[in-house]
Amino acid sequence: MFYGVVWGSRTSLRLSILVVSITVTVGVIVGSVAGFLGGRVDEILMRTVDVFLSIPELIFALAIAAVLGPAFRNIILALAVVFWVKYARIMRGQVITVKQNDYVDAARVIGDSPVRIFAKDVLPNAITPVVVQATMDMGNIVLVGATLSFIGLAEAGLAEWGVLVAEGQAGISSGRWWASTFPGLMVFLWALGFNLVGDGMRDILDPRTEAPR
Repeated sequence: MFYGVVWGSRTSLRLSILVVSITVTVGVIVGSVAGFLGGRVDEILMRTVDVFLSIPELIFALAIAAVLGPAFRNIILALAVVFWVKYARIMRGQVITVKQNDYVDAARVIGDSPVRIFAKDVLPNAITPVVVQATMDMGNIVLVGATLSFIGLAEAGLAEWGVLVAEGQAGISSGRWWASTFPGLMVFLWALGFNLVGDGMRDILDPRTEAPR
């Protein structure tokens, strides 16, 4: 059991890193294009995001993973399809806010290209909420992934906490409570830990949350 719980942390870390990397990349690109260009491009991209956001995350991921079949890579793909939209929405709002600042207008006046303005002035000042959200999703993704594994959407025998909880639940009635308790406890601690880290990063990176002196 100890071996399975420890080895499951490797699977959970791989799941978090892969899904967060994919979703942040896609979301930042889509949100940046929508917010920076505006107009019809913004309208089309944001209506697409609204369609994705109208479906609950867990149900959407469950449907995609069920269609693709039981496999860990399919869980990664399902979560990536579901989670990118929040980053697109956050990034769009930040880009629209930042590009209205005086220093962006000054960069336009001195003749900087749109690409240079975005890379030098807009992106660095708009990325903070995305970093915070990505940190918190490192825990949330494992929680949703464990749920999908628990209901049988991961391959059998995989060292993953959701799979261990599912395999151990049959032993609860016979007194083997630890078979499900410890993997479930690890999912809880993982999600809680990254949520606390995300809250801490928000307090550090966002000056608006600093307590007045």
